[in-house]
Amino acid sequence: MRKGELTRAAILDVALDAASRDGIEGLTIGLLADKMNMSKSGVFAHFGSREDLQIEVLKLYHHHFEQEVFYPSMKEERGLPRLQSMFALWVKRVTVEIASGCIYISGAAEYDDRQGPIRDELVGMIHAWQGALRRATTQAIQLGHLRPEVDPEQIVYEMYGLILALHHDARFLRKPGSVDRAEIGFERLIENYSRQTAEQV
Repeated sequence: MRKGELTRAAILDVALDAASRDGIEGLTIGLLADKMNMSKSGVFAHFGSREDLQIEVLKLYHHHFEQEVFYPSMKEERGLPRLQSMFALWVKRVTVEIASGCIYISGAAEYDDRQGPIRDELVGMIHAWQGALRRATTQAIQLGHLRPEVDPEQIVYEMYGLILALHHDARFLRKPGSVDRAEIGFERLIENYSRQTAEQV
């Protein structure tokens, strides 16, 4: 990478760290200039606007999420093994983010009633992830790992609910055992919808 690209990447790393703690709206050119020991014009030269900077931070966060959660899960067998891996790695990432915060979750709170490119970018990323979960669930149904009448949307909804509860209890309430509860909840979710359970009844 050239010097300019290295500087831009360094700015984005610092910006992502700041956004994880203070939110996307907390990002300013001045804040990053102070953290990078650069002038405001020096930071601004790498981005067309504050909004462009915020969107690039979202893209960087999404890239990290894909590298840590999505792509490793794609190496697992299609169906339930892949879905289980996606949830397990998702939980693992949330536990790492307890000290800082999940931009998907905090961003949803920041932009739930705002319109514009930043919200659109964030919504698109979350839709992409939910789509991946839905495809894995559909494959699990097609392969007979889950009952044929199972609604993939319902499973994705309940998985998201477990992650939101984990983030809330672990980060906000600081409850011990939150990860265990999320994992137990997912096990019960899969057991409830599994083909094996239906055949045993």
